[in-house]
Amino acid sequence: MHTVLICLLISFYLFSRLQKSVKMPAGVSWPRYIRMFGASVLSMFLGAQVVHQYYLPDLSIPELPPKPGELQTELRGYKVREEATAALQQFKAEQKVD
Repeated sequence: MHTVLICLLISFYLFSRLQKSVKMPAGVSWPRYIRMFGASVLSMFLGAQVVHQYYLPDLSIPELPPKPGELQTELRGYKVREEATAALQQFKAEQKVD
């Protein structure tokens, strides 16, 4: 126990002496580093949210798992856009006929 305490005190003393000469790896200040870190984390969260809104993943869990070979995965967002495009093309075709 005493050796751990002594090691901690020595390391704290050495760190406090070297702290003035030690720079950040990128050469930026701590506030700027923290802002950049926060911006990167925020952009990752927002990117994940955009992907989930775009692809609309099916997050429901069925009570009984599907048997092997029965699992059908599809992109619901893609299917909705595909159906909307087909309906729009059909509507345009009907307008040209009349």
